Amino acid sequence: MSDQSVTESFVRKALDTLIDPGRGQGLSTAGRVDGLVLKDGNVVFALKIDPSEAKAFEPLRKAAEQAVLALPGVRSVSAVLTAEKAAAPQPQRPSLLPDVKFIVAVASGKGGVGKSTVATNLAVALAGQGHKVGLLDADVFGPSGPRMMGLSGRPEITAERKLVPPVNHGVKVMSIGFLVPDDQAVVWRGPMVMGALEQMMKDVAWGPLDILVVDMPPGTGDAQLTMAQRVPLAGAVIVSTPQDVALLDARKGIAMFKKVAVPILGIVENMSYFQCPACGHRTDIFAHGGARHEAETMGAPFLGEIPIEAAVRAAGDAGSPIVAANPESAVAGLYQDMARRLWSSLSAGTEAQRPGPTIRMG
Repeated sequence: MSDQSVTESFVRKALDTLIDPGRGQGLSTAGRVDGLVLKDGNVVFALKIDPSEAKAFEPLRKAAEQAVLALPGVRSVSAVLTAEKAAAPQPQRPSLLPDVKFIVAVASGKGGVGKSTVATNLAVALAGQGHKVGLLDADVFGPSGPRMMGLSGRPEITAERKLVPPVNHGVKVMSIGFLVPDDQAVVWRGPMVMGALEQMMKDVAWGPLDILVVDMPPGTGDAQLTMAQRVPLAGAVIVSTPQDVALLDARKGIAMFKKVAVPILGIVENMSYFQCPACGHRTDIFAHGGARHEAETMGAPFLGEIPIEAAVRAAGDAGSPIVAANPESAVAGLYQDMARRLWSSLSAGTEAQRPGPTIRMG
């Protein structure tokens, strides 16, 4: 193993060989490891403890340093004990979506990676598996949900003055695209974007849902922060293409969710490869495997690879995602498998990674 291959995943695996005496799990799995930073073979991390545990944990701290130092490529290790402090009580705000069991953000660090295609197909796949599903198109500036889900027109309004989300393919859908003409640009500042997003949650008659899939706009701006701060996100699914440029932006998205304590439920490699339908020859147009490697590095689940297929694009343009248009196709099967893994993770209460404060070195 070279210097360059020392990753957070390897370090956490080494720390999991040491068992937390109070929790009966490896140190990383038990949530003890915080602020892990790697730079040029130097490793720094903290072990979160109660102040009363300091004396008992000192031998374990030393053992943790030795376990990580034993990894090839590690030059130095510094582990510290840090006391967990009880959070100050925060004023309670009413939940915007009290009848939704799980809220999942589908996000990307940049546009053009097919995030909306992934979000719509996951939503339709989850509905086909018997779940009550909603799809919130949170991209105020570039709403694509109505077209991709085959819906149009203004939503009806209930007696309580709430919008009724239109339904297609078994999924309830809400988007600013229902309220603004297709040829009209939305030119809003941050507070208006945040207000519109909140209205599409609290002023919509969603009813009881098992899961609300939120198709986030690209980047790490106001919409992402609004979702993280105003609703209890169960986690985020990050979509990226395999090439390095897209992965750089995907890392920014991951870092943003970590900062606001939202677990990463999985990473999807979209446009992973192209297989010629005539001859069967496979071409890795945008390289291949980059998102899988990123998931391993971040210690996050890898949900799967979606190839480039003309049928997927055509189905989305026609308002019938491929999972609905051709559920027996191979690519629809990939989305259905992803939906099953996502639901299994949610229902089991699995958190792919627990973010902590960042420690900067040098």
